[in-house]
Amino acid sequence: MRDKDVSTIDHILEAAFEVFSQNPGASLADVAKQAGVGRATLHRHFAGRDDLMIALTLTAAKELDAAVEDATANCQTYTEGLEAGLNAILPLAARHMFLSTEPASQDPRVTEVYATQTRDLAHDIDMAKAEGTFDPHVPTEWIVQAYENLIYAGWATVVAGDATPKQAASLAWRTLTKGTCP
Repeated sequence: MRDKDVSTIDHILEAAFEVFSQNPGASLADVAKQAGVGRATLHRHFAGRDDLMIALTLTAAKELDAAVEDATANCQTYTEGLEAGLNAILPLAARHMFLSTEPASQDPRVTEVYATQTRDLAHDIDMAKAEGTFDPHVPTEWIVQAYENLIYAGWATVVAGDATPKQAASLAWRTLTKGTCP
């Protein structure tokens, strides 16, 4: 692939994030217009909406992984890392939220990335259990699902304008570790 193709692809992906974060039902023509390319150019790189959504999902996964890696680089415990991860992920709500309703998860590449992320999260939760953060009798898979669903809840709250990313991360962590009781 030529360098120009890579920059064109990156430009299309960035435009797609902008367009779909504002209007998840937008057309590929809207994306092409935002990217400043013709529809033929967009289709030369992405056969259709599904291909573009897969590329966006894989890009989002890399962005999430990088954000979490940066945020947890100096954490001393797994517990600290899990909380820092929420603080890194929640600010990406406006950029990534639209992907939660897309069927890209059927793609084997997306499935593989998600499985790796889930395994890593389960490992970190097991280690946080060993640190005493979570009840060892609560199944790890339950906590993994709670963590992931609290991210979604946080994103929805941020996108709705009901909380800042920092507030949403704090609420998600509190709910995960203490529940909603006073």
